[in-house]
Amino acid sequence: MKGNEALAEGAIRAGCRYFFGYPITPQNEIPEYMARRMPQVDGVFLQAESEVSAINMVYGAGGAGGRVLTSSSGPGISLKQEGISYIAGAQIPCVIVNVARGGPGLGGLNPSQSDYFQATKGGGHGDYHLLVFAPGTAQEMVDLIELAFDKAEEYRNPVMILSDAIMGQMMEPVVLPEMRTVSADKPWATTGKNGRSKPNVINSLGIVSEDLEKINIELQDKYKRMAAAEVRYEVDGVDDADLVVVAYGTSSRVVSSAITQLRQAGKKVGLFRPITLWPFPGQALADLAAVGKRFLVVEMSAGQMVEDVILSVNDRFKVEFFGKLNGTVPTVREVYDRITAVLSKGGEE
Repeated sequence: MKGNEALAEGAIRAGCRYFFGYPITPQNEIPEYMARRMPQVDGVFLQAESEVSAINMVYGAGGAGGRVLTSSSGPGISLKQEGISYIAGAQIPCVIVNVARGGPGLGGLNPSQSDYFQATKGGGHGDYHLLVFAPGTAQEMVDLIELAFDKAEEYRNPVMILSDAIMGQMMEPVVLPEMRTVSADKPWATTGKNGRSKPNVINSLGIVSEDLEKINIELQDKYKRMAAAEVRYEVDGVDDADLVVVAYGTSSRVVSSAITQLRQAGKKVGLFRPITLWPFPGQALADLAAVGKRFLVVEMSAGQMVEDVILSVNDRFKVEFFGKLNGTVPTVREVYDRITAVLSKGGEE
């Protein structure tokens, strides 16, 4: 299946029955697929008049207890940011997919990883966090969307899948899970009184400073629990590596191929692939730095995740960077050559 379609089918099988969105390349296969499939499972598909409308529909459906999905690309996600902040403040579970393309502005339709800051550093206003997953295969598009819905409800928090144009368009074999039935009857949801003395009210309003502080303390406590429990990453060959290459999503696939060739040539290079971009697996990188590892960060951007790597290892001179800015994926040869150049520098700054 195409990555976008695998993700959409995975969402349906995870119990998603509401989709609200607006067309933008390169994520259009997701709403197209949902438009076909949702009526078949008694779900709701609605193409909103704008991204702003779509995210507020997500607020409503999620607040009523439904499993709800929206998807877009960078400019559309920007338009959704006010609503995402509202949803985070109101503690409403939902899943948001960003199939990233080049930017800033209109940018291009080619793949990019330049939405990392937008996804992991808030994007909208206020002190909030999204749990952010970065799939590296079509199978992970399926697996992580199911996990995203479960975690969204566990923490009552929006979860983002940060994909890109390559991940969305490529085709790979996938194993699909069984169809799940998930109840929308949540004790906190806005479903009338439902046996309670009064109906639930969900909002993020704190006009009185003490009320706002209480909301924010509650949110920060939740984020601490998430940061402690939800870090995910994958390593390959880092134990004996002289150089650890850090990459996620499409970039990690190219890096993996380059490392295979370098290992065959006798070079000690390993791969560190973050699967959660927030919470970031900083402690694991710090542990590697403590035993003398050096790092190369590869991104399809001017360098965004590299800042989290530098903060994690607490030594700017241990971290090199290689980025692509023109909407193309780095080639295996380009990554191979850059790794070789970094290795040749030894321990020099």
